[in-house]
Amino acid sequence: MSTLSLRLPDSLHDMARKLAKKEHVSINHLISTAVAEKISALATESYLKQRAAKGSRKDFEDIMSRVPDVPPDRGDEL
Repeated sequence: MSTLSLRLPDSLHDMARKLAKKEHVSINHLISTAVAEKISALATESYLKQRAAKGSRKDFEDIMSRVPDVPPDRGDEL
């Protein structure tokens, strides 16, 4: 495990302290979790962009053309 010195604006630190107390976790745990969530979101975005780059609009349209044109099931309407 590593140690990281982090400077936060007082208002953000105060909000983090209050939220950590409300969630019954340490500020360290709260910030670690927040960083992990952000990293996960960015990694997912990168992964999806890579997958999309491998896709083909023509293949997509070909597959979608095979879907029957029927009304949605009851309860699935927009």
